[in-house]
Amino acid sequence: MDLGQINPVLLAASLMVAATPILLAAIGEMVVEKAGVLNLGVEGMMITGAVVGFAVAVNSGSPAAGFVAAALAGAGLALLFGLITQVLKSNQVATGLGLTLFGLGLSSLIGKPYEGIKAPSLGKLDIPLLSDIPVLGPVLFRHDPMVYLSLLIVLGVWAGLKYTRAGLVLRAVGENHTAAHALGYKVIRVRLAAILFGGASAGMGGAYLSLVRVPTWVEGMTAGAGWIALAIVVFASWRAGRILLGAYLFGGVSVLQLNLQAAGVAIPVEYLSMSPYLVTILVLVIISLRGNHGAPGSLGRVFHASS
Repeated sequence: MDLGQINPVLLAASLMVAATPILLAAIGEMVVEKAGVLNLGVEGMMITGAVVGFAVAVNSGSPAAGFVAAALAGAGLALLFGLITQVLKSNQVATGLGLTLFGLGLSSLIGKPYEGIKAPSLGKLDIPLLSDIPVLGPVLFRHDPMVYLSLLIVLGVWAGLKYTRAGLVLRAVGENHTAAHALGYKVIRVRLAAILFGGASAGMGGAYLSLVRVPTWVEGMTAGAGWIALAIVVFASWRAGRILLGAYLFGGVSVLQLNLQAAGVAIPVEYLSMSPYLVTILVLVIISLRGNHGAPGSLGRVFHASS
């Protein structure tokens, strides 16, 4: 065992990369749940975004095109979920689980021809002057554009929900859809817009895995990342700032366990591999014991215009 070979600077820089796909999926799901909709299909949207983004990037040679295609693919699956649950009034939990199974199967079908192919690389965005700062430069200012885009999305969601009329309407729909409808707000439209945003964010999160984090296509490569994103929303008590904290916490644990494996720590690999998920479960248990979750009042409830 040689812990001296673990570089703290590289560890911290890797943390941001590891957290980005979870952060994108979680912030999208938070917006969906803020609108009063529970979409358990995040895993399915992520894996679909991963395979579609990878396929488009390989065929076009453009990672940027891959991310756009992944966002559209995730939004497409989300729209399917939205129509079934909001228009046809299907049960949200059952439909979300079905969406995950559908996404996993669809990705396996689409991805078969792309196994073993390397994705075109997404170049890093070295910020002038700032990237040369000792320690902070490599940690904060030498990442690919998607890392910074994810942070901008979190900032935009926080500001939008807190300071804009659209954010106020979305929160009103999520807290009490009957009262929002009585005030004249289009509950179904607001929820569909939130669902589309959540799907696009999850799709980009999946594409980040296949185009940056790995970067290749492997069947089932999300490996539960969508479920972790759902857990982080609860951990964050539906607050954008805490979403960032939760995603980076999970990313940090994931990177740390990989580094500990490389350092030859005398702990079975299986225990190290399961540690990120154990930490997530532990955090959720602690939060449930506290009791004050802050969940939107209409979360998961079916809206009927006549009610």
